Amino acid sequence: MALLDVQDLTVTFQRKGQRPFTAVDKVSFSVEPGQTVGLVGESGCGKSVTSLAIMRLLAERGNSVTGSVEFEGTDLLRLSDREMRNRRGRDLGMVFQDPLSSLNPVIPIGLQVAEVLERHRDMSRKQARDEATELLQRVGIPDPKRRLDEYPHQLSGGMRQRALIAIALACRPRLLIADEPTTALDVTIQAQILAVLSDLVRDTGTALIMITHDLGVVAGLCDEVNVLYGGRIVERAERHELFAAPRHPYTHGLLQSIPRLDAPRGDKLNPIKGSVADNIPWDHGCAFAPRCPNALDVCREVSPALEPEGQHLLRCHNPVEPAVAAGEGKR
Repeated sequence: MALLDVQDLTVTFQRKGQRPFTAVDKVSFSVEPGQTVGLVGESGCGKSVTSLAIMRLLAERGNSVTGSVEFEGTDLLRLSDREMRNRRGRDLGMVFQDPLSSLNPVIPIGLQVAEVLERHRDMSRKQARDEATELLQRVGIPDPKRRLDEYPHQLSGGMRQRALIAIALACRPRLLIADEPTTALDVTIQAQILAVLSDLVRDTGTALIMITHDLGVVAGLCDEVNVLYGGRIVERAERHELFAAPRHPYTHGLLQSIPRLDAPRGDKLNPIKGSVADNIPWDHGCAFAPRCPNALDVCREVSPALEPEGQHLLRCHNPVEPAVAAGEGKR
């Protein structure tokens, strides 16, 4: 049974004097306990807005959110602000993309971890401080007792990210959303952060939503992958199936643009032409059509539906042939 079930989630931003902009367009997916689900795509595809909508952290004005986000059978979008505040931290945790702007710069790290424990687990200040020490140690921060009294600017980028993870894990949430948790970190620290998240899922059964543009992160962590483009899911598949034979031209292009150690010397990359701004509205056709090497006339006239295609769910009129996708995926 799904722990989180998102159905037709749509987020539209509105500004006075401007046309409404739909950042997330009828996105549906589910997450089971102990499962890691990836949301993948370039910047501007709607990944982070999806997570903020799930957590009810979007600004109250200037946007509209429709659809349903059911957590253990309760629609989070229908909860009052007070009920949602009680859910955040206790049942739902989130690791934000930029730890320096997410942590309070004038409050010691220890207090920022402890206040979550006091708020949701009714601990005393001393109990919360002792638990905060254990949490910092658990996420791999050296000399945790000393770090409790330090401020965010005194920590490295990797330690700040670990502190954010410690805050998110403090109340042992059943669902954790990690929004680009390894951005701007060197590869060694990236591996350590991903190991912490992987251990969390394995040891506690926490469900994890991993938001990233790094397909290497997806390959090593996720069970199921949702590829987003223009605010919609264009392909969904189990991790191994997706990497072995990507069917959507966008997914195929993302994989083709990554350097490979087993590629012949001097082999050129094949980047996707254009940018996410080069699109057409989904109600007029396929948003990826202006950049797609497989585009047909129908792609600019009819919006494709998300339909089963082998082991995938696929939104495409002219997908990559299985033999081609499988051959290049194994290269």
